[in-house]
Amino acid sequence: MLLSVIVPVYNEEATLVELISRVLAVEIGMDREIILIDDGSTDGTRSLYPEIESKWPDQTFKIKLQSVNKGKGAALRAGMSLVAGDIAIIQDADLEYDPADYPRLLAPILDGRADVVYGSRFVGSQAHRVQFFWHMMGNRFLTLLSNMMTNLNLTDMETCYKVFRKEVVATLKLTSSGFTVEPEITAKVARGDWRIYEVGISYAGRSYEEGKKITWVDGLSALWAIFRFRFFR
Repeated sequence: MLLSVIVPVYNEEATLVELISRVLAVEIGMDREIILIDDGSTDGTRSLYPEIESKWPDQTFKIKLQSVNKGKGAALRAGMSLVAGDIAIIQDADLEYDPADYPRLLAPILDGRADVVYGSRFVGSQAHRVQFFWHMMGNRFLTLLSNMMTNLNLTDMETCYKVFRKEVVATLKLTSSGFTVEPEITAKVARGDWRIYEVGISYAGRSYEEGKKITWVDGLSALWAIFRFRFFR
């Protein structure tokens, strides 16, 4: 079996090599391809790709350089079009989400119970960095609204860690360019007859000084997207 790891990258010079090292270090019992979509980085990240390919010459990398910054949704669309694996997982290029969680994320699909798995930052006993109360409340509020529109009972709709069987990836047909891709994915997964599971993950959230990018403006956009993708198809 083959796992496709889709990594949208924007100005992650400080973390990208370490992230790939962690992705390759975790034991998952299958081959993996790493799909790197550089979304117009300007901080020196683009100089890392030759180094990455030479450091791991036996690893399959698919690298696409977007000409300008188009947003996370645009990067995910580009990445999903390159998926060849039996299973695909979304992985942010920073170190907020730990690839050591891959075994528990993959388990419900590998044992035949699930078609889609979400990694929740709000359930389970894994380690979490403590900060940003209002971010947490905003995430939970958006998840509540999303659940009301989709009739799901997720605890973390906005999570990066979403895992799909290849058949699910083929049906998503995403249109969002920015962070509204998260409620869009959830709305479109909910419409299908897919078995959806959620597992607890660890989380090491960054501060804005450390490079965190999402803001309250993205929260407002997500709010509108939840309704848009429910009522306008």
